[in-house]
This record gives sequence, C-alpha cells and structure tokens, in this order.
Amino acid sequence: MRLIALETSTEQCSAALYLDGEIHAVRVRAARRHGELILGQVEQLLQEADISRASLDGVAVGRGPGAFTGVRLGLGVAQGMAFALDRPVVPVSTLQALAQQALQGGCRPTAVLAALDARMGEIYWSLCPVRGERVERAPEQVGAPAAVEVAWPEAKRYALGSAFAAFPDLATRLGLEASAVDADALPDAREVALLAVDAWERGEAVAPEEAQPVYVRDDVARPAAPR
Repeated sequence: MRLIALETSTEQCSAALYLDGEIHAVRVRAARRHGELILGQVEQLLQEADISRASLDGVAVGRGPGAFTGVRLGLGVAQGMAFALDRPVVPVSTLQALAQQALQGGCRPTAVLAALDARMGEIYWSLCPVRGERVERAPEQVGAPAAVEVAWPEAKRYALGSAFAAFPDLATRLGLEASAVDADALPDAREVALLAVDAWERGEAVAPEEAQPVYVRDDVARPAAPR
C-alpha cells in the first residue's frame, strides 16, 4: 500500500509517505506558512522514494479538530490531490493521531489524553484508550481547562499536547505526574499515515468530496462522534 498523509491543523506542518510498511516523514514548525510548504514536502517524499503521485493508493489527512485555517488547508490539499488522481481520502482524527505518539517509545499507558490549545481560553481534548499498538478513537470535546473532567482508567496514564504548555496547571489538576506529560507534542503526519492504514483496512476511505473537517467548537454541547 502507498499512502501520502498530510497534517496541518496546528503550527506544525508535516507530510508522510506510507510505502509498503515503512513510513517516511518530514515536518517543520512554521505557523502561517503551511500553504507554501505542504506540497513541497509531498514532492520531497515522493522524489526520495522515487515514485510518482500516480502510484499512490490514496491520500490521508488530519481532519481536525485544530486551527480553522490549518484544517481547511489540509483537507483542501488532500481533496485536490485525490480528485486529480481519482483516489480516495482517508480522514484521521487529529487528536487520535496526537495520542498515538505516546506509543512510540517504551511508554505503554492504558489511556492517553490528547489535548490541544484551542485558543479563546479553551482546549480540544480526547481520552483515547489503548489497545495493543494503537490508540482507539474516542469522542472529541472542547471547553475551558477548568471544566475538563477525565475518567481515567486504572493503571498507567499519559497525556500530551499543546494544551499543557498553554495551561501549566492542567496536568496537576488532572492528577498527572510531570513525567507523564509531553507538552511539546503536536499532531504529525507520521501517525496520520499509520492510523490511515488501519482505517483503510476497515473500509473507511471516502470519496474526496465526502472528506469533511471536524470543528467541535461548532457544537460545544455535545462531543463529536468518532469517525
């Protein structure tokens, strides 16, 4: 399988190529420059792998929640590529992709809290259970940090994301030790690609026009259902 993945929902702009079981990724933190960077990252990965766009099976993308402009940009680029190639799109939860980073090293928590700074005094968050080598999709919510209530499962817990840098007391309030928090982590196309392969195998690839962004702030009263 060959998938190109895009993630532009935060200040980090990244692309990844899943190539027959291997993932190659490039990333840069460059706020407000995603539009001029993302296609160059895609071409870099394809050239390094010596393959063409036409050989891709599909396009994966982080579909939010995240910055409005960044999420729209990523979806737009993914849809444009998919339309041109007559390939499907695989939308992946930005928060699930962020949570998946917790499993990269030796850390094996039973649940991962992914939380991003949503601006306006709020955060996007999702508590993702862990099953084997993957975090599972979970409802995505938005709200003030002081109002976040997390029903942690027993055993090991871990959290990551920019919300913990923006609101330093959040980890303490949620009962997290400093060693169990990565406040510098941002969603990355590498995990988008990894999770997109699983989603593809579950039959979750969609036609380009059916790939839609998720803005949980549009409906604060209810968490967004996993997709």
